[in-house]
Amino acid sequence: MSTLRESFERASLPALTFLSGLPRVVPFLAIMALTLAGVLLPGWGWVLIALVALILTWILVLAWPRLSSAERLMRLAVVALMVAVTVTQAAPRG
Repeated sequence: MSTLRESFERASLPALTFLSGLPRVVPFLAIMALTLAGVLLPGWGWVLIALVALILTWILVLAWPRLSSAERLMRLAVVALMVAVTVTQAAPRG
């Protein structure tokens, strides 16, 4: 394991410890609420969706070594979707 990865995991430990102490449904509902609010709020709602994309990317990076190829692809697709929604919300056409 690289020292960069070790330092990233070490820095993430307090947040992961906090998240693991919550009921499993709470982080899911928080992500859903942020996404829904980001889609429904006009103007600056894209910031909430960008936050969701960052959180999901953070979790993906932490889980990457333990995931199978199919799981990696699915999670990358979800992050890509959130980034696409962010860009669409931030720079609407016409």
